[in-house]
Amino acid sequence: MTLAGSPDRAPLPRLGGGLNARLSMMMFLQYAIWGAWLPFLWSFLSEHRGMSGDEIGWMFAAGAVGAIVGPFIAGQIADRYFSTERFLGLSHLAGAVLVWQLAEIDTFDGFLWFSLAYGLVYSPTLSLTNSLAFHHLPDRDRDFGRVRLWGTFGWIVVGVGMGHWLAAMHSSGGTEDAMHFAQVAGKADAFRLSAILGAVMGLYCFTLPSTPPSASGEKNATFEALGEIKRQPLLMLFLLAVPVSCIHQFYFVHTEGFLHARLEAPAFFETIFGVGGGGFMTIGQMVEVFVLALIPLVAKSVSRKSLLAVGLLAYGTRMALFAYLPESAAALLIGVALHGLCFGCFIFVSFMVVDENTTSDVRASAQSLYNLVIVGIGVIVGSKIAGWVADWADGDYARLFSVPMWASLACLLLLLMLYPGGRPTLARAETD
Repeated sequence: MTLAGSPDRAPLPRLGGGLNARLSMMMFLQYAIWGAWLPFLWSFLSEHRGMSGDEIGWMFAAGAVGAIVGPFIAGQIADRYFSTERFLGLSHLAGAVLVWQLAEIDTFDGFLWFSLAYGLVYSPTLSLTNSLAFHHLPDRDRDFGRVRLWGTFGWIVVGVGMGHWLAAMHSSGGTEDAMHFAQVAGKADAFRLSAILGAVMGLYCFTLPSTPPSASGEKNATFEALGEIKRQPLLMLFLLAVPVSCIHQFYFVHTEGFLHARLEAPAFFETIFGVGGGGFMTIGQMVEVFVLALIPLVAKSVSRKSLLAVGLLAYGTRMALFAYLPESAAALLIGVALHGLCFGCFIFVSFMVVDENTTSDVRASAQSLYNLVIVGIGVIVGSKIAGWVADWADGDYARLFSVPMWASLACLLLLLMLYPGGRPTLARAETD
């Protein structure tokens, strides 16, 4: 009988080439691919393609379908039949071909179907990169934060890079309105950048440490993982993940366009972040870097419940600042910065909770199931709600952002009442 993640676990073999550096590059590319286009999608489709809030909600939802299918395909394959690194490589190469097309497609139906196809190949890779890292890192609490924060660096680099690209290539001549629409049209380049990064990532994945499937006799790892998440604290975590993911998606749907329209930051900020709201949103990822770096220092002494609560409080505070202080540049920038606490203390910590409370032979499937909730069900529901609320609010930011604000506070109350407390556990017992 051993404890997963405990000092008694059998040591992993040493891997050449600097294990942490190799996994860090994997995370950098994984999230640079996504961060290149996601913050710009709403404003690109609404202002350049002329789609309604409800139609754009369908686009976000289509991209999330892959996270629902993923646990029943990607998790099963990676846990039972096919090396994780090879599955990742093939998925990213296919995704690069698909996302390139989104820069040119100008019809609702075409964009919807390509978004669906891209989601099917990209979404499962989010949880599988976590699973691969957890499989090889000898100390989860010490090492995973250091590796995962490079995904945040990737998001920052492409966000700031796109801001400067828009300023340099799509901001010359004409009136202010003409310049604005030129910048919006130029956001098509975000999909092209994502495709290039995806091709690089696809090739790089074939160089990652070998992560073979488990030799367990269970026929379906996903069904076994479903049995494990019925226990606390995973049950409560999965239930909370749906509304929290909706709130998280609300931020990514609306914030870039909101900042582009309302934020009047000092001139030197544009020198740093470029134009559009996407560059300014990277402030949140910059704070996220510090949060992820701090979590390994506090993870052994602060309960998971306390960390999750901090994340939910940050969600609510951020939306309150957007709703009630939309004219204050300082308030908006603080709200963006709170993303670091939102992601680090809830999303990041929740993946740690999933890993340390599941057995090793179904860990990839358990991560994929949680990814289903965070990037699948929550994104689909959250995207549709974000579209409906935008149409209902009709430009009133107090109405627009107060909805996720109250939802955040409700989730915080449920966490405090129903989530098991106490000190963090290493893992539940596994059978040799």
